[in-house]
Amino acid sequence: MLKRILQHFAARVLTAGLSFAVVWLTARYLGAAGRGQVSLFVTDVAGLVLLAGLVGGSSLIYLVPRRNAWHLLLPAYGWALVVSGLGAAAVGLLRPASFAYTLHLGGVTLVQVLLSINVFLLLGRQRERAFNVLTTAQAGLLAGALALAFGPGQWLSITAYYYANYVAYGLPWLISTVLLLRLPDAWDRRRPRRRAAARELARHSRGAHLSNLLTFANYRFGYYAVAYLADTRSLGILSVGVALAEAIWLIPRSTALIQYVALVNAADKRGQTYAALRGSRLTLLATAAAVLVLVAVPAAWLAAIFGPEFGAARAVILALAPGIFINGAGMQASSYFSGMARYGVNNRAALLGLVAAVPTSLVLVPRLGMVGAALGMSASYAASATYLLWQYRRAIQARWRDLLPGRDDARWLLRRGRPAEV
Repeated sequence: MLKRILQHFAARVLTAGLSFAVVWLTARYLGAAGRGQVSLFVTDVAGLVLLAGLVGGSSLIYLVPRRNAWHLLLPAYGWALVVSGLGAAAVGLLRPASFAYTLHLGGVTLVQVLLSINVFLLLGRQRERAFNVLTTAQAGLLAGALALAFGPGQWLSITAYYYANYVAYGLPWLISTVLLLRLPDAWDRRRPRRRAAARELARHSRGAHLSNLLTFANYRFGYYAVAYLADTRSLGILSVGVALAEAIWLIPRSTALIQYVALVNAADKRGQTYAALRGSRLTLLATAAAVLVLVAVPAAWLAAIFGPEFGAARAVILALAPGIFINGAGMQASSYFSGMARYGVNNRAALLGLVAAVPTSLVLVPRLGMVGAALGMSASYAASATYLLWQYRRAIQARWRDLLPGRDDARWLLRRGRPAEV
């Protein structure tokens, strides 16, 4: 498992670097206000992608080891079409938005969801190399398309971002479809089996995905609060600080995803859980180190990298740092409950985080602006992660210190780092 985690982590590091390039390009060429427009569009797309996951999403990973992949793909694709169209129209009606914005919102959402369905099916069949290559290629294509548009093309508009997304998600989707066609699953014409698979997918997805929707509200409620209670420029600066801070989560997310895949495929669930504990402790240690490095970055460096307006993002990073760290630990626990199909625990944790996020943001954003939004996010992360870790400790019958890195882990690392004896 450690080798698989390291391989996945390496791919996520590369992806995070490419995502950082996208943040830099949009901030540097479009300024704080333009970056704010991009952030609002990305947030709208992410919300619709999560709604599409109500029939699909990560539940595909859970079900595809024991179900025909095509029986799961068709209902997921159908729901994606419905959500992309109706969801984009709803956003256009609920918030002042141009027809072009609404059209691109639906189109970009659809192509993102179709790719995510394909790669989740591949990952559920433990095609981890394909998953890593496709997700990395998507990030690389987006960064490359934007670099060409902003640089030689001199297309300094958010419209360039829309079309770059079509390229970045469309090409990997075509490749992933070819890979799915190579799976050994034969198309089964028996309608009852297809209906049973669709019902099971919808049932699992609703339970598993409710926490994702609530978590999205925790993560991004502050964005909408700043957009409505402050201004687009503040939202752009906030989004840069959040992007840098949340990049740290590639460490716990890589571990959590591989452990989740291993857990849903394991015959001995309890044995697999205890085998994953050391990986979780080492992940917590690495997350803490990354947070300390990030908070040490001076404002002058941020201004030099992203532009003069973005030095203020350091205050956002400092406000987010405690929440980023504790939520990294919560992700390990969340993956355990998802792998055990105990979705209620994740749902309650996410709801608790939302209860903390909404009032905190509404009180602090009018007073502190983007920093108030960051503090609201930290409060949300701390509330949900504390509940998850408490439930996780009870579920696996462990002590609190069993969840924390100690001397045994340090000795284990030293042994792993020694050259093999001849």
